[in-house]
Amino acid sequence: MDPAALAALAGSSLVGAMATDAWEHARDGVVAVWRRFRPERAELVGEDLAELRREVLVAEEQDDERLREALAADWQQRLSELLRRQPELAGELERVLDEVLAPSLPEEARTRVYKQTNIAHGNGRVFGVQGGNLIYHEGRRQGGGSREEAAG
Repeated sequence: MDPAALAALAGSSLVGAMATDAWEHARDGVVAVWRRFRPERAELVGEDLAELRREVLVAEEQDDERLREALAADWQQRLSELLRRQPELAGELERVLDEVLAPSLPEEARTRVYKQTNIAHGNGRVFGVQGGNLIYHEGRRQGGGSREEAAG
């Protein structure tokens, strides 16, 4: 999966999971990723996730979609930065997404977590929508195609 798409999907799923009874399991899964790849930051990430839980509950109580989106954007950025520094962690993060975060989500939210693969060939163009954002990708002009994966 494309690192940006993975970070976006994992960040959104993390915020959603923090509003559930399985939030500790979700927190532990994400902390385990940090512990494996950035152990010096794992304890701080755990504390940040506890704070995220408090903020998500406030957003839920106030039905504040903008706050939920801002929290998701923050964690998407953090995960994106982690993937940029440690690209080899993508498989581990995707495993946590599939085995911990997505299953923690309520059923109605879980049906929105899926992977989408778009392929542009030649001079082709692909348009997709992810979380309300339009994703545009243009195929390579010199033969071969280009593969763009996004989550939505």
